[in-house]
Amino acid sequence: MERDVTGLVVPAVGTVAKVEAAPGIVLLDATGEPVAEVSEFFATMLASGASFSSLRSYGMALLRWWRFLAAIEVPWQHASRLEARDFVLWMRLVGPAGRQDGYAPATINHALAVVKMFYADRIRAGDGPLINPVPNADHRLGRRAQAHHNPMQPFAPGPRAPFRQRMPERIPRHLPDRLFDELFATLRSDRDRALLAFYVSTGARASELLGVTVDRVNAGDQRIAVRRKGSGRLQWLPASADAFVWLRLYEQQTRRPDGEQALWLTRRRPVRPLTYSAARRMLQRANESLGTAWTLHDLRHTAAQRMVDDPKMSLSDVQWVLGHAHITTTQIYLRPREEEVVSRVLAHHHDRAERPTAPPPADTAGYSAEVLAVLFGGPRP
Repeated sequence: MERDVTGLVVPAVGTVAKVEAAPGIVLLDATGEPVAEVSEFFATMLASGASFSSLRSYGMALLRWWRFLAAIEVPWQHASRLEARDFVLWMRLVGPAGRQDGYAPATINHALAVVKMFYADRIRAGDGPLINPVPNADHRLGRRAQAHHNPMQPFAPGPRAPFRQRMPERIPRHLPDRLFDELFATLRSDRDRALLAFYVSTGARASELLGVTVDRVNAGDQRIAVRRKGSGRLQWLPASADAFVWLRLYEQQTRRPDGEQALWLTRRRPVRPLTYSAARRMLQRANESLGTAWTLHDLRHTAAQRMVDDPKMSLSDVQWVLGHAHITTTQIYLRPREEEVVSRVLAHHHDRAERPTAPPPADTAGYSAEVLAVLFGGPRP
């Protein structure tokens, strides 16, 4: 069966929703009903130690897969390698809302990993297809490459599995001080200024900072507690003094509803906790006025780069603040940045141009010392 997915429009049907009962996150199909098999998969993941934020991430990936299958009219139980291949082609060539630039390679690989996990769970439960539509890297072994790698030996990554995308090497984007000051000056409220100040001083992820409650602020010790995205543990992070100044100004202007514990609230009625989408929109408005495209995650990169550039802070200090499980993740901030390399290379060329050229020895060049002095500069004999 051949199909053309280059112009396929996938309707935005279904959604991922929060529910009170376990597992807490459900995938709703086009009719608004929860998909029972996905709920079973989420329950298995939750029992295996996955966080609710991870379940939501899995849900968004499966929602993308569900919408694609609905557009090509293939039930999930009948999906094969052909549908998985076309799913990847659609994500690469079309992407969200008919955009022509497609999804990022990391998003595609994440979607494939989640779909593969879902079908593996359903196959074990006995209600899925016999063959997982997302293939392994090695069909003979049926497991990932380097699964039992000797840590004492150099790591050599194996071949990419079919449909997986090549990941480009990316250097984290951060805001230089001048550009950060310009961005800060465009913000419209003390709440937004406080948010930005906390982002660049704590290095917290966007969702972590937005989840802070009023009882997790210690102005006396200049610390604020966030719930870590991966491990779920509570960590008290130090923040700058000016962040608490802006926070105080924001709180003086905020009428907090009785019993509301969320620290960050909307400015318009009805007053409710600030969501990620609203915080992102706040930054988008600032970007529109400046003609830039900074993201909330760039603020985390900015905090990390500022700390790495401080000779008084060790790399393990930065790792602790950022909440990285492995220090190798923190090491990406040690890579030289393009603008700095260009500046140093230009300074190198300038120094060489300013350096006087030594004339060749007079006895071997065939010219007198006086003539060479005129040609190359320097004292005359």
